[in-house]
Amino acid sequence: MTKKELPIGVSDFKKIIIDDLYFVDKSMFIKDVVGTGTMVLLYPRPRRFGKTLNLSMLKYFYDCNEDNSQLFDDLEISKEEKIMKKQGKYPVIFITLKDIKAETLELCFEKIYSEISSLYSSHRKLLNESFMSKWDIEYFESILSKKGNYADFTASLKNLSQYLYEHYKINPVILIDEYDTPIHSGYYNGYYKEIVSFMQGFLGGALKDNVYLEKGVLTGILRVAKESIFSDLNNIRVLTILNQESANRFGFTEDEVGILLKESGSILNLSEIKNMYNGYNFGGIDIYNPWSILNSLQEKNFGHYWANSSGNNLIKTMCQEADESVKEDLEILLQGGKIKKYIKDSIIFQELQSDQNAIWNFFLMCGYLRYDDYILNVERGDTNADISIPNKEIFTLFNTTIVPNWFRKTEKTDELINLATLLVDGDFEEFKKEFIQYCQESFSYFDVSGQEPEKFYHAFVLGMITCLRDRYLIKSNRETGYGRSDLMLIPYNLPPHSQARDFPPHLWGGQGGANKGIIFEFKKLNEARGETFEKAFRNGKRQLLEKQYDIEMKGYGIEKITYIIAVFKGKEVMLESF
Repeated sequence: MTKKELPIGVSDFKKIIIDDLYFVDKSMFIKDVVGTGTMVLLYPRPRRFGKTLNLSMLKYFYDCNEDNSQLFDDLEISKEEKIMKKQGKYPVIFITLKDIKAETLELCFEKIYSEISSLYSSHRKLLNESFMSKWDIEYFESILSKKGNYADFTASLKNLSQYLYEHYKINPVILIDEYDTPIHSGYYNGYYKEIVSFMQGFLGGALKDNVYLEKGVLTGILRVAKESIFSDLNNIRVLTILNQESANRFGFTEDEVGILLKESGSILNLSEIKNMYNGYNFGGIDIYNPWSILNSLQEKNFGHYWANSSGNNLIKTMCQEADESVKEDLEILLQGGKIKKYIKDSIIFQELQSDQNAIWNFFLMCGYLRYDDYILNVERGDTNADISIPNKEIFTLFNTTIVPNWFRKTEKTDELINLATLLVDGDFEEFKKEFIQYCQESFSYFDVSGQEPEKFYHAFVLGMITCLRDRYLIKSNRETGYGRSDLMLIPYNLPPHSQARDFPPHLWGGQGGANKGIIFEFKKLNEARGETFEKAFRNGKRQLLEKQYDIEMKGYGIEKITYIIAVFKGKEVMLESF
């Protein structure tokens, strides 16, 4: 038997079948979708567990624009005669939001509008239809050219479904991949409310009371609750990792891994793979991480493939803001223990900072933890379960990346506290020397490689100064002046005349303690443009002053402000202050 190539990074179902790549048959997922009377289905799963591939398979199953029937000939779904009668019978709207990640709201909308424009371009032939009025054509072209306004793009999915119905006289199927990526980005980058408001209209208009909808299927990492996105949808069913239905449609089961090992002729041992990549519990079924399995077979070696496929920035930020109870629980997990927690299948982003228990829901649904021995509490609407780290790969991720050194009761904690103390006590030259030395000795090249190493350093400094929260209000990526400052330390010891309502009243006009503000700017050295450290410092200083990052702090009555510019080139870091 000829060994098939592994589909590393290939999420197009048709390409996998036509190119005869190895395919773990998940085609019965089609029956789960087509065979239910539920109008809208949402499948939250961790990243890289096959969501995009499953939606792609649905697309080719439903699509009436070309004959794709041969793609399913040798798959399990081909035996389902009733289901196969619906193959190739519907127009399909397929859109992915997986790449909608942006530091600003403006850039986020630009990316969303481009994705919608591409979607409309794939249905450009509708412009020639007789049912299209002059207004419809103008609207359609405004989406194509990305010149439409906010309301135009908000209604774009619903309008396109109507156009497709008018053309085919059949209601279309809407498939939305990674619907929640813009929401994650909005939460992390400070435009959460604005992007949620857009998604409410964008998704709600297409999926709620849309008479032109046959069926809607969404995937994502989380079920975002109480955000007015899905709260009014009475025709949606959410199937998370807690549900038994469709539990084995994402990720690999042990039987599937065993067959894959045999047919690929791999030298890797199943027990070692199980220790490294198994451990996920989806609806009571043990599930292996498919991304790591495929990559380990390809590389003929064990590695941290899933862990290294994302920056984990939001996870690290949440850890940095966690209280002592979370730190204690993390210590138990890192020792191989279990913690009992109430978990829900939905995430309320506003609660992530105020409700420390919400962090465990987030970790679990994102694929960093597993659950066992759960008991559903119908009245509370949540689940009492034992939580643990699923496998060796995730344990290593927690131990080396997600949980920074300042969480651990080791000598590193004292080093970080010493760095923070040097920073705020005004000994900048000593702080600079110690900071540079720490970075060179503690960071790996992998930590600071990539296109945006400044984000890694940003997260590190943010964690370093967590010990100062009793003396400073710490703000990260906050809009101030004419831009967004990277990091601000605003002293609680404010002048008596300050009107800073963000602070506890007993700290206003306090005596002693910190009275100097600090603003950080992080920059990557742009060698491609011939930039030197000196030039980078000048550019950073100009940006700080021109965009008035200090306007908020000065508004609190703080006159003493230290500005620190940190420029990075891999592990090489230089600091200047003024």
